[in-house]
Amino acid sequence: MKVLIVSDTHRRNENFLNVVEQVKPIDLVVHCGDVEGSEDLIAEVSECPVQVVAGNNDFWSDMPKEKEFTIGSYKVWLTHGHNYYVSMNYEIIKQEARARYIDIVMCGHTHKPVVDISPDLTLINPGSLSYPRQEGRRPSYIIMELDKNGKVNYTINYI
Repeated sequence: MKVLIVSDTHRRNENFLNVVEQVKPIDLVVHCGDVEGSEDLIAEVSECPVQVVAGNNDFWSDMPKEKEFTIGSYKVWLTHGHNYYVSMNYEIIKQEARARYIDIVMCGHTHKPVVDISPDLTLINPGSLSYPRQEGRRPSYIIMELDKNGKVNYTINYI
């Protein structure tokens, strides 16, 4: 199974459209929020199921602020992260994920990519495809792949 994880596209969809074409075929797209009205376009071009939540810039959106679902045998919690103060650090969101018995928490908001794997929890932040903030400021996304045994591998990719 191949999952494309993105965030913070902020209605600037050129990089997203290019990434989808480059990494197809994909089985699932996860968008961690701040689509700013592009959710229909993202669903249409992905040609697979899409999980998306509202971010702090998705004003007047009826998208959920959080979702829980499974990928393979992993319980996933998807949230933009701003309500858990991820711009300061990831401790509050990790505590909440553990309280919910989550295996993988996916968030955005910081515009900086992170794959933080610990024995009981993995935190994923794909950064931003439109307004990166990490050193070098390269747009980023994550590919999550599950092998035939269900073992997961994450790769941070840059444009």
